[in-house]
Amino acid sequence: MFVPYPAVACGIAACLTIAVMFQLRCLHPPSGAVALTAILGGNGVQQLGYHFSLSPVLLNSACLALLAIIFNNLAGRRYPHPLAANEPKSKPVALDVPITRDDLHQALASGQLLDIDEEDLQQLLQRAEEIARRRQQQPLKS
Repeated sequence: MFVPYPAVACGIAACLTIAVMFQLRCLHPPSGAVALTAILGGNGVQQLGYHFSLSPVLLNSACLALLAIIFNNLAGRRYPHPLAANEPKSKPVALDVPITRDDLHQALASGQLLDIDEEDLQQLLQRAEEIARRRQQQPLKS
C-alpha cells in the first residue's frame, strides 16, 4: 500500500516476510509467496485489504495446523514438538570416523523424518555414524 512500484513492493514484502520467519525460527519459503500474492493478487485480494491475512491465510493456516496435530497424534507422533523447560547440555559426540554426505543421505533414506527436533537429529547422526563405521570396515574395492 505504501510502495507504488509493484516490483519494489514484492522485493520488500518477500524480504520482510523472510526476516520475520527467520527471527521466529519458522522459515517456510511458500509463506513468501503469500506476501507476493497480497501484492500481485489482483482486484479480489485488493478488495479484501488486510482481511486477506485473516481469511483465507490465517483460517487456512489454522486448519492445516489442526489437521497436522490430529494426523500426527493418530499416527503416534508428538506434534508439535514440545519445548524443553531446561535445555540439557548434551556431551559432544566424538566421531572417530568422518561422516560423508553419502552417509547422511543413506541415513535419511533409511527412516522417515518429517519434523526434526534434537532427538530426531541425534538418531539421524547415530545412524550415519553406524553407516560410516560399516563403510570403513568394508575392504577397499580394487
